[in-house]
This record gives sequence, C-alpha cells and structure tokens, in this order.
Amino acid sequence: MPFLSNDELSVSIKTHGAELTSILDKKSKIEYLWKGDASIWGRHSPVLFPIVGRLKNDSYSSNGKIYTLPQHGFARDMEFTVLESSSDKIVLSLVYNEETLKKYPYKFELQIYYILSGRKLSTKYKVITHQDEKLHFSIGSHPGFTCPLSKNSNYEDYYLEFSKPETLSLHVLKDGLISNETIPYLNEETTIPLSYELFKNDALVFKNYKSDSISLKHKTKGEIFKFHFAGYPFLGIWSKPGPFICIEPWYGIADFIDHNGIFEEKTGMRSLKKGELFECEWGVELMNVEL
Repeated sequence: MPFLSNDELSVSIKTHGAELTSILDKKSKIEYLWKGDASIWGRHSPVLFPIVGRLKNDSYSSNGKIYTLPQHGFARDMEFTVLESSSDKIVLSLVYNEETLKKYPYKFELQIYYILSGRKLSTKYKVITHQDEKLHFSIGSHPGFTCPLSKNSNYEDYYLEFSKPETLSLHVLKDGLISNETIPYLNEETTIPLSYELFKNDALVFKNYKSDSISLKHKTKGEIFKFHFAGYPFLGIWSKPGPFICIEPWYGIADFIDHNGIFEEKTGMRSLKKGELFECEWGVELMNVEL
C-alpha cells in the first residue's frame, strides 16, 4: 500500500480504486479519514468516474448502443498502476481496456495525483483521451472524514461553514436521481449545523455557489479542517448516518428523473477533443486542534 509522510501527517492510499484510506496526524494520533466500517459505509474516499451518481435505469445510450454502469462508475473498483512515488507525491493511472470498453466505449487514461505539503493534502485528477472522437465523462470525489473526532464530542457539536455567504437551493433526490423539485436552503448564510436528520432524504446537492472552500468546525474548539474545491460546479454533502461527513466536489451529477438517457446530453457532462487534457483539483488543509 503506497503512503505519503512528513513531520505532520501520514497518508495511506490503496492502488485498488486509487483510494485514500488514512490521513493520520502523527502527533495527536487523530485519524481524519473515515475508517470505512462496512456495517455503515465501507468506503473511505472513492473516485467517481466516468459518471457521478446514478444513471436512470442504470443505463445510457451512446452512438445508438445501450450500456450499463453502476452508481459512480467503475474506477473506484479497479486496480490502478503506480507511475510515480515519493514521500510527498504519488501518481496513479487507470487506462482503458477490454473490460472498460464493454461498459464505457471511450479510450481514456485517468491519472490521480496525491501531494502532501505540511498539513495540506492535495488531490489532482487528469483525464486524457486516446481516441480521435470526443471523449465524454464526469468525474468527482467522495472523501469521508471522521466526525466526531473524539469521544468527548457529538455529531451535533460540529458544523460546516462556507467561505462566502450563500443563497442556495437543494436539489431533491428521488431513488438516487435528481428530481425537478428544489427547496430553498440558505439565505445569505454560511453555516450548516450537522445532524443525522440532515441526511434523511439522501445527500445535500448544491450548485451555483460562490464559495471555493468549506470548513468543518467544532462549536467550541474551532476549525478542524478547510476543504478547497475551486472550480467544481456541483457539491454534495452526505452521511449514512454514521460518525463521518462526506464532502463531495463533482464535475457531473446524477441523471435527472426525466433524462432521455443519451450520455452526451447528460447534465454536467465534460468532453475532450483529441489532444485536449482535463484537470481539476481539491485539497484538505488540517488545522492543529486539541480535542
């Protein structure tokens, strides 16, 4: 299992799914990443590619052919190759093969960079096309963070705070798909108090926000971490419920309930021409907090 390490943090990554499995503070021994308890939610930080969320009927059409894909695609369940590895940087790669072409008829390469600098871990995605025709895809991340971080606090002791005041609406999910119903949620506000009741109808899904970061804070201890997601058009926030909180930046979104099933016309879809490269990045900056 590859890992990154410096004086502050130790970070573990699996080659299976190129998934983060641990972000450990060396001094405090606090584990910031969700442990992946299978009885609640068995993943830590899955990569979402080549779709984000669910497809209507778990299928889509492309060039007149019908294909099926599970929720969030297949990258999270495939083995990546390590291209580069050092104490502060690792690069992993997934390249199309006969198996992927049966369910996703595009010749792609997905590279994932994990870079550790001080108390900040950055994650960069690169999508490269290996075909003459346009490549269509969505991509996103689904990291789960431990919350509460100590036995001395409860889930309700924490809240999320956007970097800018937001006036937002929630997209209502129905069976994992996006309905045409929205609910007003924030009105020039920054904070979302955490509670398990918050996720009774699945994830909170936002777009058209102004913020480029969101922080997890404790009511009395202050800021736990700052999560940077500049450029992402969609943001999901979710818990099972369980002792964790997922902050999910997305280039893409689940199908709307009335979607026509054509892959290229899916909301949030990205495309690459021959010779083009897609890049995006998110990062988490951990604060020194005594809990």
